[in-house]
Amino acid sequence: MRHFCRLVGRASEGARVLEREGVVAAVVPACPERAVINSVCYEGPGALAEAYDELAAAYAEIGANWTVWVHHGDREVAELLERRGHVLDARPEGMGRELGVVERPADGSLPAWTAAGRIADVGWVNDRAYGYGPDSFSRALASFPKEAAHVYTAGEAGRPVACLMTVDCGGNADVEWVAVVPEARGRGLSGKLLAHALADAAERGAETTTLVATRLGRPVYNRLGFRALGALQTWERQAVAHG
Repeated sequence: MRHFCRLVGRASEGARVLEREGVVAAVVPACPERAVINSVCYEGPGALAEAYDELAAAYAEIGANWTVWVHHGDREVAELLERRGHVLDARPEGMGRELGVVERPADGSLPAWTAAGRIADVGWVNDRAYGYGPDSFSRALASFPKEAAHVYTAGEAGRPVACLMTVDCGGNADVEWVAVVPEARGRGLSGKLLAHALADAAERGAETTTLVATRLGRPVYNRLGFRALGALQTWERQAVAHG
């Protein structure tokens, strides 16, 4: 997650990474309305407490809503964030699996898919899938370094309808930005696309894969062999109201 946060912190105009001992934060002025973009990862409670005022000032400067990824059971950090005006927003699950031989979907079972997708399509599909406004993700990913990720998309009628990306880091293939547009849901597109991505990662020599799952996504990942690694919490602080 820290590695991906660093990538997001250089993926759009004006974005930067604020990194202190044990803390990594993406500060993204191109997308101040989305806390999931302006997010903070930390290694220990003391590190976050030490950096908190600087983090708050950086996000206030760009008028951003922002969130901190909190380890489940870390009451010290949760209490600190609550005192500072953060609200518990979500309880995602860290998941992972070892990569050995990964079975690919049958030929023809996934429409018009590619392992050489465009970053712009990832932004467009996520904007449509999550209702984040017309171009929130697109703005946040406008300059995402192409060489840093493997981008997968599936399309219909000339438009992308499902996407994800994998980011390699130290023998692990991290899965990010999984999304399917509303009209294409319920057909197993994300699971099939992910199976191809995991097979490719295994062939590249990755030994493990990880992701962060929502409640709705967990059954899909369970079917692909992912298991829970631990619960997480996102504690969000609203700085401004955005349309």
